[in-house]
Amino acid sequence: MSVPDYMQCAEDHQTLLVVVQPIGIVPEESFFRIYKRISAVSQVNVRDSQRVLYIRYRHHYPPENNEWGDFQTHRKVVGLITITDCSSAKDWPQTFEKFHLQKEMYGSTLYDSRLFVFGLQGEIAEQPRTDVAFYPSYDECETVEKRIEDFIESLFIVLESKRLDRATDKSGDKIPLLCVPFEKKDFVGLDTDSRHYKKRCQGRMRKHVGDLCLQAGMLQDSLVHYHMAVELLRSVNDFLWLGAALEGLCSASVIYHYPGGTGGKVGSRRAQGGSLSAEAGNRHRPGALTSNGINADTSAEIGRAKNCLSPEDIIDKYKEAISYYGKYKNAGVIELEACVKAVRVLAIQKRSMEASEFLQNAVYINLRQLSEEEKIQRYSILSELYERIGFHRKSAFFKRIAAMQCAAPSIPEPGWRACYKLLLETLPGYSLSLDPKDFSKGTHRGWAAVQMRLLHELVYASRRMGNPALCVRHLSFLLQTMLDFLSDQEKKDVTQSLESYTAKCPGTMEFITLPDGLKLPPVPFTKLPIVRSVKLLNLPTSLRPHKMKSLLGQNVSTKSPFIYSPIIAHSRGEERNKKIDFQWVQGDVCEVQLMVYNPMPFELRVENMGLLTTGVEFESLPAALSLPAESGLYPVTLVGVPQTTGQITVNGYHTSVFGVFSDCLLDNLPGVKTNGCTVEVIPALPRLQISTSLPRSAHTLQPSSGDEISTNVSVQLYNGETQQLVIKLENIGTEPLEKLEVTAKTVNTKEKLYGDFLSWKLEDTLSQFPLKPGKIATFTVNIKVKLDFSCQENLLQDLSDDGISVSGLPLSSPFRQVVKPRVETKPINPQESSKVGDFSHVKTLEAILNFKYSGGPGHVEGYYRNLSLGLHVEVEPSVFFTRVSTLPATSTRQCHLLLDVFNSTEHELTISARNNEDLILHAGECQRMATQVDKFNFESFPESPTDGTQFANAKQLEEERQQAKGLEINSKLDICWKIPSLKREGEASVEGVLNQLVLEHLQLAPLQWDILVDGKLCDCDIVVNCKVGDPIPLEVKLTNWSKHSVGPFALTVTPYQDYQNGVHNYELQDAITFVGSNTFYIDSVKPTKDSVYFGALLFLYTGDFYLNIKFHEDNCSRELPLSWFCLPSVHIRAMEPMVQTKL
Repeated sequence: MSVPDYMQCAEDHQTLLVVVQPIGIVPEESFFRIYKRISAVSQVNVRDSQRVLYIRYRHHYPPENNEWGDFQTHRKVVGLITITDCSSAKDWPQTFEKFHLQKEMYGSTLYDSRLFVFGLQGEIAEQPRTDVAFYPSYDECETVEKRIEDFIESLFIVLESKRLDRATDKSGDKIPLLCVPFEKKDFVGLDTDSRHYKKRCQGRMRKHVGDLCLQAGMLQDSLVHYHMAVELLRSVNDFLWLGAALEGLCSASVIYHYPGGTGGKVGSRRAQGGSLSAEAGNRHRPGALTSNGINADTSAEIGRAKNCLSPEDIIDKYKEAISYYGKYKNAGVIELEACVKAVRVLAIQKRSMEASEFLQNAVYINLRQLSEEEKIQRYSILSELYERIGFHRKSAFFKRIAAMQCAAPSIPEPGWRACYKLLLETLPGYSLSLDPKDFSKGTHRGWAAVQMRLLHELVYASRRMGNPALCVRHLSFLLQTMLDFLSDQEKKDVTQSLESYTAKCPGTMEFITLPDGLKLPPVPFTKLPIVRSVKLLNLPTSLRPHKMKSLLGQNVSTKSPFIYSPIIAHSRGEERNKKIDFQWVQGDVCEVQLMVYNPMPFELRVENMGLLTTGVEFESLPAALSLPAESGLYPVTLVGVPQTTGQITVNGYHTSVFGVFSDCLLDNLPGVKTNGCTVEVIPALPRLQISTSLPRSAHTLQPSSGDEISTNVSVQLYNGETQQLVIKLENIGTEPLEKLEVTAKTVNTKEKLYGDFLSWKLEDTLSQFPLKPGKIATFTVNIKVKLDFSCQENLLQDLSDDGISVSGLPLSSPFRQVVKPRVETKPINPQESSKVGDFSHVKTLEAILNFKYSGGPGHVEGYYRNLSLGLHVEVEPSVFFTRVSTLPATSTRQCHLLLDVFNSTEHELTISARNNEDLILHAGECQRMATQVDKFNFESFPESPTDGTQFANAKQLEEERQQAKGLEINSKLDICWKIPSLKREGEASVEGVLNQLVLEHLQLAPLQWDILVDGKLCDCDIVVNCKVGDPIPLEVKLTNWSKHSVGPFALTVTPYQDYQNGVHNYELQDAITFVGSNTFYIDSVKPTKDSVYFGALLFLYTGDFYLNIKFHEDNCSRELPLSWFCLPSVHIRAMEPMVQTKL
């Protein structure tokens, strides 16, 4: 016997072997459909008996194996069932002849046979026959199972007769010698009358009867016969048959101890020749079983227990039997099958180490030269047996050898598909899975070198199968999971191979379904490149949306009355991990930053890298990057545009590397740091872009609020100069710009500004709104720099050497005086020279123009954007006022303001005040200018509070009053300067120059006195003409602009003459007389009220007369300042009356 049956198990010894074969041309599908129905009848209860007959079906059985039927009866073909197609009666004789020829092949051992004919109808089909069954078609054969049961009963009758015949043979001397095929030539010429020969014949026959009893369902009798056979055969050293008797004893004991069978799931696999084992799944015996698997019917157990081997003895007897088989070279198949049976028993007993010894023995059993198919079958069965005993890696080893045999060079047509299928089955044994998720957690399991070899073999088998998609998938898996174990050269080789395959078939993220239903999951390249962190970026400062503040505030529902709650804190922490506290805007480009690095020893080109998102329709804008070899952490920014509003979650990214498209999910990336993956997308907002008429500034403003400035411009101005800044507002978005608010803020300056630094009229710009996409509106801002024009301290020290000082005292010097600093007479050293240069120091002003705008759907939802323009102004000094003083004018309501002006520029400069001529100043020159100004009424400004508890407010109010006074004075002076060579001009402010004394001189007295002579107001140099002899009316009017009532007062009018030599003549009783009293009495005058008193003068002589009005000193006048009683001078010229001459 040369063809082993690797599916053999111990319980097969009790089965009858029936061969089912087709005759003629029978469709394979139809044959196996009938074969499946036949093989389903694998056990039959014998009538009028408790015995059960077990059948083992084969559709292919080598005739040479049948020759060993006497050695072990379960190897003998006792039944033959043939299936044929016969459509016409004329074909019937030929068909029946083939049936007889088929019977002759197994004729010596057959108990009975049957022929199933399909398709034949008519007279022949109607003839009753026991060995032939006719059926109209394969679909109309309901009685097949009944025919098979009848056939098995006929087999049982023959079997029982043979058993009885052999068991009751008492002749002794006439017992035939049962032989195996290779023994027949060895027994020629032996002495058949010797006791040794007779015992051999008796022992072999006892063993044969035991086999028949076991097949006939008589387990107790078989045990008895096996024991007797062992005794007889051991005495004559008939080792081959002794081994068979021991194996039969083991089989009967196994059937007793393990009624569920030992075949297990291995028995359900494909049998020799590709057939399905008929006994698969039918190892269970009829009758109820207890929990320990022992037959509950114990009536016949007493006799069996004495002869049955224990589970431990079973293995020992198997070892002994196998050792006997090993003595015979021609019994290699028997020995191999015995090892397999023992392993199945040990697998049930969970004795893995002993089972491995049997298997190791089976590996080294030398059979004849096996074909490649037989080698494949042998290694596959060894693999499955190793799997059963838990030797997974050993199982994978033999499975891989079987796979390699499928593609052996000696095979004309290598079975690459079978090779690939077997290779896949080896993966679990090497701790290898085709799911990359199994390699993303924990340490690497298994031997990486063996795993890489196996993956390479899978790739090669896939290529030989003509399936490039499988090649790409396995190479991708190899590169992804074994990257850490590949050498630099291996990395290059694998990637080159991968690129060559993907050129024909790009790698995708689709599942690959194999013909057997196995699905290969996609392999995303999460290590090419390796991502260490994912950070969702906020929009640029100029594009960030802001929520308009509401009265109720935001997130009112999340407020809690408790100061701290662990539950709330925990939930908020989780929310922070998921949702980010900024928003993205629909239609705007959004960014996600990845920190990646390239683990490859060469440049890594990543194409089509973009974001994977859910929740909102998102247009990902793919990027391509090239990472240098072993680059280290490298920032990569991926962008996209959300098309709708709502919550968007960044789930991962997609790449294309080496032609493989990968979708890498963040959940599958261990150790990736992220600031959150979910962000809110708000409705679309317009986008504003600004451009200006000024050049960009190299200075970047850093506001304290942390806001970023999108654009910085700079300009250079002289102090007091004004320049227009034209800003173009362009809507570069897709939504109309509907709302605009502009605010300004001065930053980073210690200088005091006078007036409005920046001013604009927003109405002109808003008239161009709503601003449609692509349209431009203009916005004009006036930049006016007015810093302090007072001279610096070090410069004043230089100029004071020439007698010019800052004071408020009257001057007797001329109105104009040219003074230059005499720096040439002083020692020049660093300290001195720095003092001279400080007056030309350039000062810096910085301001931020903030544009708050909105429009479109975002405006409806209450969102807006901020855009900031930084303005950097360098202010060069123009003129300085080195000294300010006043001189009284002839009018009580006017005074002369004296200003010493210094030109600090390097150019010739002209300066002028209102109603004054231009004053030319050369570079570095200082001149005095005087201007006559009307005194100012400051009573309308707020008074300082007297409450000492509000010191800060009082100080602030006083400063405001000072500033308001200076602004009023400056507006009346209207001092301007011009630099003709540069065609630049500006104004000069005295707001920061005026001191308290000067302000008092410039202030109108709260009591205003008006004197009218003959109805004419007397002031300044006004001379009132009157005629001698006519009474002249005199009016004195008092207006009270103070906050309190004043009076009463008494005034005395005394006339005098001025001889212009310092002599005043008051003795004018004869020249002037008063009509009435020369003393005026004024009653109390309430605030804002006035009072007028009348009198009259009569001049008796001609001449120039003056009136000296004096107050009587009393309590009322003493309480008020002397400056409140400043009355204008009165000059009256008395002339002769004109005499009319008569012609």
